[in-house]
Amino acid sequence: MARIKLSTPQREADFKTKIELTINFVNYGNHMGNDAVATLCHEGRLRFLKSLGHDELNCFGKSLIQADAAYMYRGEAFHGDVLEVEMYVEDISEYGYDLLYKFTCGDRLIAYAKNGLVFFDYEERKLAKAPQEFLNHFKK
Repeated sequence: MARIKLSTPQREADFKTKIELTINFVNYGNHMGNDAVATLCHEGRLRFLKSLGHDELNCFGKSLIQADAAYMYRGEAFHGDVLEVEMYVEDISEYGYDLLYKFTCGDRLIAYAKNGLVFFDYEERKLAKAPQEFLNHFKK
């Protein structure tokens, strides 16, 4: 069976934050549930955008929507753990980018994740080109 393979670049993260695992992230196995990673990515993404002075409805003048997501679990996390979340903007295209995540707790690797994000114009109900200000900020 083919497996998803995710990793993060060998460079400084574009953003880091810490998120405590509250009880709503824990499942019947007494560890972080697989569905929790999607919510943790969303929280991390909101914090990242806020640090730039933006949000999902106005990111450099356009909205963002998630086009795809992938998760790769590497270890367990438990109620009360504080996860460090590193985020990386990668694979910038004409219409969007990938946001890669690395979740750790101390020296334990918990998960990798990827969200494919595209710019969207809600008035026209269609994809929008990446704003030039975004490209100027993140193109390396």
